[in-house]
Amino acid sequence: MAQRTDHTQEQTARGEFPGAGARLLSDRAGETAGPRPVPGRSSHDWQRAFRDIRRFTHRTRCDRGPVAVRWLVATLALLGVLALGGVGCGKQAGTPGARGEDPQVQSRGTIEITAELVEIPEGAIFKRELYNYATILQYKVIRQHRGKVSGDTLYVAHYNPFKPRGEVADARVKGLGGNLKQFRAHAVHRMALEVPLDDFYMGGVVNKYFGKTTGPIYWAVWTNEASE
Repeated sequence: MAQRTDHTQEQTARGEFPGAGARLLSDRAGETAGPRPVPGRSSHDWQRAFRDIRRFTHRTRCDRGPVAVRWLVATLALLGVLALGGVGCGKQAGTPGARGEDPQVQSRGTIEITAELVEIPEGAIFKRELYNYATILQYKVIRQHRGKVSGDTLYVAHYNPFKPRGEVADARVKGLGGNLKQFRAHAVHRMALEVPLDDFYMGGVVNKYFGKTTGPIYWAVWTNEASE
């Protein structure tokens, strides 16, 4: 009996005995040789399918890199847009547009116009310590937005014209403003106005056009830079 058992174990080790050991050796060989054929499928069909699966898996792994790069670029671009202040927004709320429009200039005063500053007469703008004044400047009307003005040429009084419009309001004269930093000849301004001047301002006035015009003098409430 001992001799028969030893012979059987020797056969099993060599794969000659169709027992558990042979099946184990056959299964291990199948792990490296690929899928085992089944009825209705030839060995060639299974080998071709196995190669296709391996190629697909390899291609999928290789494609992950470019896809990840594209997602990273798209994410960084989105963050850049958000950092600049909005998605699809041309400007932040309340910031004047190219034509000088904003909620302040569009609601203050009774008149709103876009006009070109014709000139700055000599001595019309100066800075003197502890002296507040309004100077009269001549404008050519480009566009009327609200209210009505008399003619195409206007004379507009600006309070303390040596200051940026955003800093011009004080305890004595309130409610003035705008984004204009400095007056320059031939610049285009979008302005909210009141008329006549005497109803809204009492103080020193520099008028280089005195005696040259009989039209009303407008009071500048809000003055923004504009492109046209």
